[in-house]
Amino acid sequence: METRVVKVPNKGPLGHFQPGKGLAKLDHWEIQTEQKDALKILEDAAHDLKTKDTPVAFPTETVYGLGADATRTGSVKGIYSAKGRPSDNPLIIHVCDLHMLRQYMGVSDQANGDHDPIPSRYKTLIERFWPGPLTILIQNPEPSKLAPEVTAGLKTFGVRMPSSPLALTLIKLAGVPVAAPSANASTKPSPTTAQHVLDDLNGRIELILDGGQCDVGVESTVVDGLCDPPVILRPGGIGLDELRTCPGWENAVKAYKDQSEEGKAAPRAPGMKYKHYSPKARVVLYESSYEKGVSGVASSEIESANGTVNGAVTNGDRGTRRIGVIRTQRWKSGAGLRCGNLKPSPNDTQGGAEQNGMPYEIYEGELMNESGQLIGQVLDIDLGKDTEGIARGLFSALREFDRRGADTIFVDGIEDRIDIAAAVMNRLRKAASEIRA
Repeated sequence: METRVVKVPNKGPLGHFQPGKGLAKLDHWEIQTEQKDALKILEDAAHDLKTKDTPVAFPTETVYGLGADATRTGSVKGIYSAKGRPSDNPLIIHVCDLHMLRQYMGVSDQANGDHDPIPSRYKTLIERFWPGPLTILIQNPEPSKLAPEVTAGLKTFGVRMPSSPLALTLIKLAGVPVAAPSANASTKPSPTTAQHVLDDLNGRIELILDGGQCDVGVESTVVDGLCDPPVILRPGGIGLDELRTCPGWENAVKAYKDQSEEGKAAPRAPGMKYKHYSPKARVVLYESSYEKGVSGVASSEIESANGTVNGAVTNGDRGTRRIGVIRTQRWKSGAGLRCGNLKPSPNDTQGGAEQNGMPYEIYEGELMNESGQLIGQVLDIDLGKDTEGIARGLFSALREFDRRGADTIFVDGIEDRIDIAAAVMNRLRKAASEIRA
């Protein structure tokens, strides 16, 4: 199967919501017809969604999604096949407006007041955070218009309204909700560029819509407001602190684990049960509470006797190891390793990192042991101190080190608060081979 990457022109607005107050402002997404080149590409992609069983990759504000018609079993099965995704891992559906959502809650026309099928507890969240990186759990009506593979046997389905105009327009043109997990191979870091998708799914899907780099960089927050107190099932682009400012959500609690959950029970939301976000390299996470890691990588991590780091496999390049360092809020350049003055990576100037969506400059240097003997190479990325910037660059950094053949990646963790930092640390803990705490 040949995989095509098609750049979607960004020459102006693709659409807008009809004016309204309260939830009514999200009732209808209207397409603007002036962007003919972009619309032609999206119309063709929407046709593929409706008629083929091969999913289409497209950008959202969070990560790239792997989209399929959520009403057709063959189409949805195509997602599981392309990703290698376990069949008991439910999918999130994406809608373009509230009119579409209500149709799949068993109501064909706009509903208001007491007759609105949208649970009242969700209305304040929708008004504040939609369109955006928030997924809500809804009761699946009987009979359901959704393919059973979407819910993986659960009586609920997760739904969100993305803020990406490209995504909203694609869904509107398709005329059906689009089931769309992240467009990566199962267990790998989520994709935030079209190149990431191609790296994982080349030959497995036919079409990738290239809309540039994603803004948020981590997946949506998943919440369940059908229980009391309401819970967060997956941390994401909306933090618990923000949710708790909304009426009915003041006592919302965390209901997820940062390690993959064991057992035979089906996960209530994506990202709960299985290994996720892992690069090929061994990842060592230094928690912010780890006192020995305040200044950088502990010297005990480096074994100079045989030129290896913690016994991991030799890279083969110049007979040395290749070590990746992801810095955030504490570590200085080189993370305390004996690597001298780091210089901009020559590979970085060749466009590789830019094409891979790496928004930060990469530095490199030679790794020495206490005797001054060359034992490896250090690749250093500073994601900065801003939490949103760290979230935006995290998956790209992990993928970039994989692209450059890193054997081990040391990561400076951040304080686990109740904002988007919780999502960052959740992803890092799931990706980590070892955690220093």
